[in-house]
Amino acid sequence: MKLFLKGTRCTTEKCAFARRQYAPGQHGQARVKLSNYAQQLREKQKVKRIYGVLEKQFRNYFEKAAETKGVTGETLLQYLERRLDNVVFHLHLATSRSEARQIVGHNHVYVNNHKVNISSFLVKKDDVIEVKAKEKLRKKLENNLEVSKERGMPAWLELDASNLKAKVLRLPEREDIKLPIKEQLIVELYSK
Repeated sequence: MKLFLKGTRCTTEKCAFARRQYAPGQHGQARVKLSNYAQQLREKQKVKRIYGVLEKQFRNYFEKAAETKGVTGETLLQYLERRLDNVVFHLHLATSRSEARQIVGHNHVYVNNHKVNISSFLVKKDDVIEVKAKEKLRKKLENNLEVSKERGMPAWLELDASNLKAKVLRLPEREDIKLPIKEQLIVELYSK
């Protein structure tokens, strides 16, 4: 599956993944039926790689989601969506989550007028996120806004592009997450 980890790369018809819908290598076309455990593990690994989270941190998010009231899988995805690097990515200030992580890590992001350089920082309802950057980075961010306009802005975020300010209108819901994720498989994997 294409995870779009590298921003604008591999979006044309020349992309190797678009030309061949099977795994690379000599045995890529072999039909292998995955066990239930393999499907659950693949889903967890896919979500970890999409959000750029390591195993220990992912496990902590799952445990926190399991303790919270509500559907565990949806709460887990909500925690992952609320990460500051993911929010910067959704605001189109970066073309990939790793670029968003770098913008956060280089002290350019302020949440409620406090500098935040921790990419795993969880935003809350009514938080104001601002990117303060010098001219060179500002041009790059404006270019990123132009390039990634077709992605669409999530309904739970509001962006003032001229001032590079955003506001979290509400917490994300399952309908806001457009990624093809089967969170129930992850819950089943960790419940064993």
